[in-house]
Amino acid sequence: MGRALAGILQDAAGGVFPPADGGVTVVPQGGVRDAGVIAFTAHAVVFTDEDPAWVRAELAAARCDALAAAMNPRFLAALLDRTGRRTDTIDLLTVAAPLAGDPPLALREIEDPAHPRVVRALARRDGVRVWAADGGLLVLGRGVAGRWEAAVEVEEPARHRGLGRALATAARHLVPGPVWAQQAAGNARSVRAFQAAGFRPVGAESLHVLG
Repeated sequence: MGRALAGILQDAAGGVFPPADGGVTVVPQGGVRDAGVIAFTAHAVVFTDEDPAWVRAELAAARCDALAAAMNPRFLAALLDRTGRRTDTIDLLTVAAPLAGDPPLALREIEDPAHPRVVRALARRDGVRVWAADGGLLVLGRGVAGRWEAAVEVEEPARHRGLGRALATAARHLVPGPVWAQQAAGNARSVRAFQAAGFRPVGAESLHVLG
């Protein structure tokens, strides 16, 4: 399950993308938890266990530029209604290669499974691990199709000191393969921090979750 999607993501992490032909690829979900849409340059990937024929019919019904159909609110709303899922936002999807050596700052792993940040992360990822630094947190876990995903949190008094960038960079030292991160397009601070840490944009993602 999810092998096709995992392969697409593995290729994208290495700089190889679906053809920029205005097309849409429909693949099975990477698991029961995760469904959604990833828009690469001029090609979208819809990962869902719904009938591909239904997906393509709804894309046509969006009545917009074919390049934008998979991220069109009309299509996304139809997909969410059909699957009984919800989404928060359309995120910028970024990825970075792993780095050797130790992280660039001191980290203390939080091993309490009841910690609020651990509990919250487990709703979206498997194998969650959380590290604390002075003024911030780094969260790592396996997300869509088993990919490593990173998220950082920086407390307000610790902002504007490069801590977000350092935490994002630390994620690259703590996993053995490519590490992915999503940033809300309007969260300019987060976008800047991850790009300063070497994460490069590869597309946009609408993640659809249960509940």
